[in-house]
Amino acid sequence: MPAHYVHRGLIKRNLVENTIKSFKNSIKRGYGIETDLHITKDKQIVCFHDFNLKHKFKLNRQIKKVDYDFLNKLEKKYQVKVPLLTDLLKISNNKCHLLLEIKPTFNNESLKILLKLLRKTKKYGIISFKEKNLINLYKLNKKLSLGLLFNATARLKTIQSKAIKKYVKFLVLEKKFLSNKNLHLVKKRIYYYTIKNKDLFKKYKNSKNLIFEN
Repeated sequence: MPAHYVHRGLIKRNLVENTIKSFKNSIKRGYGIETDLHITKDKQIVCFHDFNLKHKFKLNRQIKKVDYDFLNKLEKKYQVKVPLLTDLLKISNNKCHLLLEIKPTFNNESLKILLKLLRKTKKYGIISFKEKNLINLYKLNKKLSLGLLFNATARLKTIQSKAIKKYVKFLVLEKKFLSNKNLHLVKKRIYYYTIKNKDLFKKYKNSKNLIFEN
């Protein structure tokens, strides 16, 4: 796994998150790509951050309750295409590492669909705040690279206790933990998100694994 990933493909400020254009720009720069995954009503896995279309498309509809054709039709009005995971896999073509965050809790059928798609690449890790996703993925394939996400309010004791779980291969922590000296006790790889400040990136890029943007 690489040292640094671009958060949602946002390598430049003028790009739109989780789009093919943003992903292509990240690939050109040689970084890994972090993106978010949801599954639609017709079982298509898409790269999209929110659970709802309200913020991006002004529609109060949940991703899991619409078909992908519905999302495709929004492109004409908003000039933003919601890419499929298969689109990202095609353009990455094993040229860069992918860090895939499962946003909701996927059922076993959805997890199997995901793993089937990922047969096309060897360069990926799967992360989630939902520990159940990691547990169920581990049951399906114990060799998967799985990472547990923690937000800024997480307690160090909780992080340490989860780090020793056999299904947790690495950790992804909020950037406030960058300066925590007690994390040296954790013997697994740690990534830190989201680094938006250039000075902060420069300070830690040679010593920490970062998920950054801009």
